Amino acid sequence: MTEDTLTRTFRALADPTRRGILSRLRAGDATVGELVSAFDLSQPAISKHLKVLEAAHLIRRTRHAQWRSSAIDPEPLRDAWAWLTPYRALWDARLGRLDAHLADAQKDEPCPTTTST
Repeated sequence: MTEDTLTRTFRALADPTRRGILSRLRAGDATVGELVSAFDLSQPAISKHLKVLEAAHLIRRTRHAQWRSSAIDPEPLRDAWAWLTPYRALWDARLGRLDAHLADAQKDEPCPTTTST
């Protein structure tokens, strides 16, 4: 996978509307009209977002008679996940060490005492 592919994928995912469209498409294919209804956006606005998603290869668009439907293409998301996985492991390890350090520090602290008045 080239850096350009990753850049296109993350640029497309940066917009909350496009992430919402992908979430909607997880449930199944949708036409532009269905997406317009779901997002309360204009048809040109939805079409613009679909073009960005299509350019990033995150969706496939097919024509059925006069209808054009969109479907999610998981491959670029798998590629992005593969790129992110080493970073997740790094942060999991660091957070695990922080958790252990905080637990040790808490054991070393004296218990607060209460005084009666």
